[in-house]
Amino acid sequence: MGQYRILFDKLEWQDGIRGARFKVFRSSNKQIRLLEFTSEFIEPDWCEKGHVGFVVQGELEIDFRGSVLRYPQGSALFIPSGLASGHKARSIAAVTQLFLVEELN
Repeated sequence: MGQYRILFDKLEWQDGIRGARFKVFRSSNKQIRLLEFTSEFIEPDWCEKGHVGFVVQGELEIDFRGSVLRYPQGSALFIPSGLASGHKARSIAAVTQLFLVEELN
């Protein structure tokens, strides 16, 4: 039987780039991440990956190549993959937690 429950409290935090860390569960071609940003996080490049997620805590700002949208706590996001939806995220709270469901390539 497959895994039907993921206990994020039992997963270890992994370091991302400065100001970001995450917990991840991967299965087949999907992953689920709990991502935590601080205000120190600066995304170096435009991300072109697709994301489906929910802002658990804090507030996130996403720049879509000049069009900036805010995602307060309780907001969901749906970003399709590709050049046209290139984006950079940043936390506008001291700490922002984001829950993401993503396709693996």
